[in-house]
Amino acid sequence: MSDAVTLDRIRNSLEGVAPAAIATCDADGTPNVSLLSQVHYVDGEHVALSYQFFNKTRRNLLANPVATLQLVDPETAAQHRLTVRYLRTETDGPLFESMKAKLSGIASHVGMQGVFRLLGADVCRVVSVERVPGASLPAEPRGHGLLSATRRCCERLAADADQAELFDRLLDGLRSGFGVEHAQILMLDEPADRLYAVATMGYRESGVGAEVALGEGVIGVAARERVPIRITHVTAEYGYGRAVRDRIADAAAIITEIPFPGLPEPYSQLAVPITAGPRLFGVLFVESRREFRFRYDDEDALATVAAQLAARLAALVPAAEAEETAPAGAAVEAGQGVPATVRHYAADDSVFIDHDYLIKGVAGAIFWKLARDHVEQGRTDFTNRELRLAADIRLPDAAENLEARLILLQRRLAERCRFLRIEKTGRGRFRLAVDRPLSLEAMP
Repeated sequence: MSDAVTLDRIRNSLEGVAPAAIATCDADGTPNVSLLSQVHYVDGEHVALSYQFFNKTRRNLLANPVATLQLVDPETAAQHRLTVRYLRTETDGPLFESMKAKLSGIASHVGMQGVFRLLGADVCRVVSVERVPGASLPAEPRGHGLLSATRRCCERLAADADQAELFDRLLDGLRSGFGVEHAQILMLDEPADRLYAVATMGYRESGVGAEVALGEGVIGVAARERVPIRITHVTAEYGYGRAVRDRIADAAAIITEIPFPGLPEPYSQLAVPITAGPRLFGVLFVESRREFRFRYDDEDALATVAAQLAARLAALVPAAEAEETAPAGAAVEAGQGVPATVRHYAADDSVFIDHDYLIKGVAGAIFWKLARDHVEQGRTDFTNRELRLAADIRLPDAAENLEARLILLQRRLAERCRFLRIEKTGRGRFRLAVDRPLSLEAMP
């Protein structure tokens, strides 16, 4: 077995915990040595350097594209020297956004918010990697076996299940196999350029139905750029939920937003896009109160799990199209008790039940149709097929979007309304269980 030092073997030194030293020369050969905030792993042959200031180092790199980097492993104190050649600068796109997010965490950690601002990612080819002689400590063993946890989680996702079961299996696998305490699965609402939470774990309030815009925070950037985004230190720049919570505190406001369920001060965050080829299904998001909780190997493992979930979601589409189309059930008598007021606002399809906000958007349109059919026709049994073909719901073209919206609606009802339930009755079929009569109010 070769003992040659490779870039892949020293990825722990590229986490940004300890600053790197960079040596450059100007056109006349005069050397300059300075510190570098971030050396980012691109692949086994390339790194990217954070370009924050047009200083002496930056001028030298443009004039003489060869530089030497000295890296320190934050756990073992082992040092390595890299010789690199500058290739290009990227000022947007996945690599830039990934480095920008990580730099924000580094800046917050060292008290340099507002000073550390990424202007570009300087991509360099690694010419050589060598070990710097000196003492080092043994590497601390990880607390969990990522490879075995990844295998078990993927096996559970590969087994036959519907979307709701897949989401629950994934969250359970994250808890039992990866030791993750706080996680969310968000699905893409492509027409609205937003993601919505369909399953969460570890929060006081589930936050199911909370939305994140594409490009907003760690989750939104990961979705927009289709690249994992990982932050190892707390950063206010990538926080969520404060504006929504402030609006909810205003008693006079009509709130149609669900607060984001994230930790108030996450010290580590990792968002992984759920993609199958060019298609984006959503984002898997994990966070922790501990700094440096998620490392590059966690990122690799969860990217593998997310890819397995995406493959299963893609495979569910033909099954949904081949669903059973049994006729709807017979009319039933209305439930007993005081009628519950269901108010629907056409502008955004938001639904309130007894003045308590339930849901909006496509899920709100679905519930309003179910409630109308129940009140006007006495129906309780429905099929996915009829909802998919219903023109008044304005369902996007992606068939699995309906499944995810039904899961969202089912879980919101379970949290907010004990007298209303959505129960699966077969493949592509479900029942709206109503224990109280409904009084409908259509608002302009």
